[in-house]
Amino acid sequence: MKALELNKPEQFGRVAVMMGGSAAEREVSLRSGAAVYEALKRKGVDAIAIDVTGSPIEALAGQKFDRVFNIIHGRGGEDGVLQGVLEVLDIPYTGSGVMASALTMDKLRTKLCWQGYGLVTPKWCLLIDESDLDGCIEKLGFPVIVKPAQEGSSIGMSKASNRDELLAALSVAAKYRCDVYAEAWVTGKEYTVAVLDGEALPVIRLETPNTFYDYEAKYQATTTQYHCPCGLSQDQELFIRDLAVTACKVVGVKGWGRVDVFIDDLGQYQLIEVNTVPGMTDHSLVPMAARQAGMDFEELVWRILETSCG
Repeated sequence: MKALELNKPEQFGRVAVMMGGSAAEREVSLRSGAAVYEALKRKGVDAIAIDVTGSPIEALAGQKFDRVFNIIHGRGGEDGVLQGVLEVLDIPYTGSGVMASALTMDKLRTKLCWQGYGLVTPKWCLLIDESDLDGCIEKLGFPVIVKPAQEGSSIGMSKASNRDELLAALSVAAKYRCDVYAEAWVTGKEYTVAVLDGEALPVIRLETPNTFYDYEAKYQATTTQYHCPCGLSQDQELFIRDLAVTACKVVGVKGWGRVDVFIDDLGQYQLIEVNTVPGMTDHSLVPMAARQAGMDFEELVWRILETSCG
């Protein structure tokens, strides 16, 4: 269902822009939140910035809000916890609901859902401890990329090209206290597709001199290149956009999100993950795609807020 189209800022009522949180992505969330808050104020929306440092219930206590713009990245904001609180409090909010948020925060279980639907995602192997390494090597070979299943922004991720590196990568990822898995390394080109209210925005191709598109490449580097237009043919661009929309529908993502896709050297499209509260900083990809579609940052933020009214 399409969100309602509102043309007066007062129709949104009083809006809490919830940012920060206590996950590893806190600093990125604060930057995203500040940008969103300022954009809403410029549009005349009665927005209040709320830095969540503990319980979201305590953060909202004693205040009356008509809706929430959720820009808390990672666990506590992107994993269904905040969504559940807001459902109980009967406060409309941006983004996906409890189920989709909880599911997609877990990259491994998202892959299982996509695979069950018939969508292609790189092969993987669950890593619990060192006893799983040899079976993983036999199944995937090298290189692989090791990931904590419930972190974002490439936090805790490492490439491994031999057994010693695989063990070290497992040790790094395990620090984040969630499932850890190794994923087959995909050689090819990396793309990302923002989806807003059920429609895909222009595709962006990512290029970095780093080993992969890691935290430094995302938020700090000046060497990362973003290609939009992405260089695909019209048919390829339409296909990858449709794939991103389908990938969101399969796991129940609504409102907005961003899907990461590789096209490998054999031309196969491989889904990597979906983000339900993407970054909104000056380095972020959704605003970049929106600009290519002729939408400035203020309009993008407005459109996202509209989805809380659907």
